Amino acid sequence: MTSKIIFDFNKDSNIKEWRIVNDGVMGGLSVGSFSLSPNGHGLFEGEISLENNGGFSSVRYRFDKLQVTKDSYIIILLKGDGKDYQFRVKDNSSNYYSYITTFPTTGEWEEIKISLKDMYPSFRGRKLDQPNFSKDYIEEIVFLIGNKRTENFKLLIDRIDLN
Repeated sequence: MTSKIIFDFNKDSNIKEWRIVNDGVMGGLSVGSFSLSPNGHGLFEGEISLENNGGFSSVRYRFDKLQVTKDSYIIILLKGDGKDYQFRVKDNSSNYYSYITTFPTTGEWEEIKISLKDMYPSFRGRKLDQPNFSKDYIEEIVFLIGNKRTENFKLLIDRIDLN
């Protein structure tokens, strides 16, 4: 299977389809934003607050369905801040649950490789009693931070590929 670009950021990228979803949907006070950095990278940054049962910020990107196989994986070129982030996918953006995995960041540019079949179904932080990802398509990806602590965060994203 040939590699497909899900998103390749540059200074001219149109990021209006990237949407922030913070814990304010549950009354929380966390703040997240998504913008283009001066170098043309996707910049997801903000501050996590545990007030009012909050504690997460996320950025979501929906796209036309991309076909995947049981061996498909996602490669993300990014630079984090040493904190853990979740990467989530949905095969159907109207599903209430996502398939998720958590990855650490080092503070340096790095390539993160995520096998879709290793991603497990979760809803509101709880693992569901269902099989890991085994669908034929994905149409939404999400980056989320929610480490159960008050913290600032900054994640630079250069490119996201489906292999």
